[in-house]
Amino acid sequence: MKLSDIICFDAIVAQLTATDRNTAIEELINALHKKKKLGKADPKVLAHAVIQREDEASTGIGKGVAVPHVKHPDVPRMVAVVGCSAAGIDFSSLDKQPVYTIFLLLSPTSNPDKHLQAMEAIFKNLQNDDFRRFLRQAQNAQEIIETIKDSDGGMAE
Repeated sequence: MKLSDIICFDAIVAQLTATDRNTAIEELINALHKKKKLGKADPKVLAHAVIQREDEASTGIGKGVAVPHVKHPDVPRMVAVVGCSAAGIDFSSLDKQPVYTIFLLLSPTSNPDKHLQAMEAIFKNLQNDDFRRFLRQAQNAQEIIETIKDSDGGMAE
């Protein structure tokens, strides 16, 4: 699975206005909602589910990255979005450092295997130091998209 298969490029938030974890999650879900990627799902309900999941265990994996995610029955099909924060956001990360890049993943409960494949694709890319650095340096959505497509081997459409 390639990142390009799951990330909604139209909803990327290159400069998050949020300064805290919960608001960042809400901002990213609202970006997906504006691009009509949530079907009939209520963005507030999804945000609450992601935040509740985040309260159980932080998805701040360290090195400036967080991957909040949830499987929810109201999500019609799997979708992810990227948000970046120049200032950094406290996600209670494992390394206690701020998060600059957020990959938010929403999946239907009906296909847990696909959710795991998406998580694997995200984590595989996030292990690459250059990938993380390029995302953090990106000034706009187009630069984020190019970084993601490059990580997919340039084969993304």
